[in-house]
Amino acid sequence: MQQPTVILDAKGLACPMPIVKTKKQMNELLPGDVLEVQATDKGSTADLAAWSKSAGHEFLGTTVEGQVLHHLIRKGGEQQKEGKSMISEMSLETFQQKVKEDPSLMILDVRELDEYEAGHIPRAVHIPLGEVDQRAEELSRETDIYLICHSGRRSELAAQKLKEKGFHQLTNIVPGMNSWTGAIEK
Repeated sequence: MQQPTVILDAKGLACPMPIVKTKKQMNELLPGDVLEVQATDKGSTADLAAWSKSAGHEFLGTTVEGQVLHHLIRKGGEQQKEGKSMISEMSLETFQQKVKEDPSLMILDVRELDEYEAGHIPRAVHIPLGEVDQRAEELSRETDIYLICHSGRRSELAAQKLKEKGFHQLTNIVPGMNSWTGAIEK
């Protein structure tokens, strides 16, 4: 497992306190830093995994030593520490202008089906975040891909997954469809 940058003691605390302490500690870390949360609450594994995903962080896993759970979480964000390449970001305002100028852009919408059907950018390709690993080969590695979701968190995770599969021309749109004012299809 990865070496932590900081270790947080949340032993003996019950839900929601491990998450409260984790959130506070995460605010003090830099993107790419790894936090180890030591907890004894058995529910903390599912809680921290779900919280990490929703907060744009990467839950790296859990090891168990006796009664203590050791959870590792890598802080997400615009920059990655230690020279790790990061995913490019583009503001929604800049992206909307780019879509007007070039309607043939490859836009990947990673929201859930019901969100996509409620309204999406015309010609956007739909692959929900949970299917990106399995369906990545449907995309071209030779094309610039602009990823969008509701707020920019899921699209960042999807871009990371694609990057791991050899895609390099990726741009995350922030914020996402929650602020989109351009044309939509239903």
